[in-house]
Amino acid sequence: MRGHQKCMNETYRQYLIDGERAGVQYALTAPRNVPFGITGSQMGKRSGSSLEFIDHREYQPGDDLRRIDWSGFARSDKLTVKLYRDEVSPHLDVVIDGSCSMALEDSPKAQATLGLAAVLATAASNVGYSHNAWVAGDGCRQVDNGTDRPSIWDEIDFAYHGDLLTSFVKLPPSWRPFGLRVLISDLLLPGDPLTVLAQFAERATAVVVVQILAEADVNPTERGNIRLIDSETEAVREIFLDPAAEKRYRDAFARHQESWHLAAKQTGAIMTTVIAEEILSDWRLEALVAAEVLTIT
Repeated sequence: MRGHQKCMNETYRQYLIDGERAGVQYALTAPRNVPFGITGSQMGKRSGSSLEFIDHREYQPGDDLRRIDWSGFARSDKLTVKLYRDEVSPHLDVVIDGSCSMALEDSPKAQATLGLAAVLATAASNVGYSHNAWVAGDGCRQVDNGTDRPSIWDEIDFAYHGDLLTSFVKLPPSWRPFGLRVLISDLLLPGDPLTVLAQFAERATAVVVVQILAEADVNPTERGNIRLIDSETEAVREIFLDPAAEKRYRDAFARHQESWHLAAKQTGAIMTTVIAEEILSDWRLEALVAAEVLTIT
């Protein structure tokens, strides 16, 4: 048994179950830039050894030099690398932000995040993708049973005091090269979005960023004297929230959103925002369908 192992908060498990059920009606959409035009359903039906040679791709710095096709280089003057089945077979890595801000009191973000991750994993399975689930916490670690159906995932918590980049660097995850990667986070964290996404997108075929927010994150309704406690640092701040302060919040929030959208554009990622309460109300994921991440079967 691993030393860090924890039992998941069982009140969360129902949302994995609900998300798995909801995912039956969705199919993960193959990214437009999948290598060689191979879709999940096509690859999922192929048989053979994981060591079976399938195709080539362009050489990228850091590739194993033993994989270079030197005979092809002699013909075309271009460096290409031999691809084997386990490198091409369609795969989804879904990464859950395990920060404390994802599980604030009276906020449904954690529940909706788990349900959405379950939807995506199920939708991936529906079109022949394998999948793996990860939690970005004190290091980015694989969810226990993360390659199985979501209803039996374990060891998921939201107790991390830190940022995503530190999590990715402290315990670098073994995400599948040339797979599809999805990050689910409220993105309400410090740091440069471009640096985070550049790290997240390294050696991925396609990247999707799903920002999940509570209604209160978007439309704060509190007024008067408010005591704020930073969920990441536990710092306490007393403020008076009036219309002027609300405007400052909305302006800062808009700038923050813009910085993430710009970083997504620069890294070639798809970014969309969803509201936790809306997900849990009916599991109609219009934003992900509109972004062509999911299709309805």
